[in-house]
Amino acid sequence: MKILFNEQMREIVEGTTLLELIKVPNLKDYIIVHNAFPFDIEQGDIILKEKDTITLIQKGIMPSKEELEALMHARHTPYIYKKLKATTIGIAGLGGLGSTIAIALARVGIGKLILVDFDIVEPSNLNRQQYFVEHIGYYKTDALKEQIEHINPYVEIETHTIKITPENVIELFSSAQIIVEAFDRAEQKAMLIEHTLLKLPETYIIAGSG
Repeated sequence: MKILFNEQMREIVEGTTLLELIKVPNLKDYIIVHNAFPFDIEQGDIILKEKDTITLIQKGIMPSKEELEALMHARHTPYIYKKLKATTIGIAGLGGLGSTIAIALARVGIGKLILVDFDIVEPSNLNRQQYFVEHIGYYKTDALKEQIEHINPYVEIETHTIKITPENVIELFSSAQIIVEAFDRAEQKAMLIEHTLLKLPETYIIAGSG
């Protein structure tokens, strides 16, 4: 019978158990994921079934792109994950709302993020924005890119440290299927929404309240 082991199709004998399949010196150094859920080896062994999916990940080691995607694929279902991977989302403003949305999207495995902000991280930002003390003085685009690379290094990230204007909306966001408006000021919100509707009519825009 066939199973999927670390994204490789394997032919195994019927009746093979999970621990018979996995042969590593110390299982406590690994996380075993069986059909998208963590498997506790202390609960005993199990007999594998046709089309089971097993992923073995060493603790403290970044999984490969294929291994991480296998976990997300199983969690989201193939259709949803395929949609996520094919989607580019632009985020206008990387403050409390924008930085939080960017990190949430990275965690679910979005394909690409376009991050746009001209500001730097200040001490007053740390009570509500997704930055650390060591990011003070960094451009928000650079600091957030660094954060996301720790969370999910396989998300494609495009950054623009620039102020958004009517003249550059198309240049910045033409490849995005969705734009998230995460500005503070009403006039900025109105400008981005107006020019997105005028210049990028096929693009969805999600606007923060204010």
